[in-house]
Amino acid sequence: MWLTGLPGSGKTTIATIVAERLRSAGRRVEHLDGDVLRARFGATGFERPDREVYLGRVGALAAGLEAEGAVVVASLVSPYRASRDAIRARCGRFMEVFVATPLDECERRDPKGMYARARRGEILHFTGVDDPYEPPLRPELTIDTMTMTAGEAAELILDRLSEATPS
Repeated sequence: MWLTGLPGSGKTTIATIVAERLRSAGRRVEHLDGDVLRARFGATGFERPDREVYLGRVGALAAGLEAEGAVVVASLVSPYRASRDAIRARCGRFMEVFVATPLDECERRDPKGMYARARRGEILHFTGVDDPYEPPLRPELTIDTMTMTAGEAAELILDRLSEATPS
């Protein structure tokens, strides 16, 4: 499953809960988080071509882990539809989860102070400020973090996953 949304939308928090619950149920799970992976994949920038290279690498990793039998829970901004569609095409099963938190709420949360830095011009190509976010057109699931907790969102995702998993 691929959780996408603006920075600060709650993707990582929700994905962490989903991954923990799947592990506790005995599933082999790999959580791919954008912040963690950026550090491991070396220097890639934040302009569109760099982001596409980075997401291509993450997509290849996700597809490889899926092929080895892991449930992959990915939480990345992944701002461009074309990049997400390319990852979908690489994976055998793909569930796009749009964490649809409004920009003003993400900025209010600003857990790492990134929006404030981007607004001051200290960070360039920051999604939602001076780089676009292209919301999914037909995600399998949309999460509204303004009306549910991260735990409730995780339960919704797990319910949808169990519906989509063949017996």
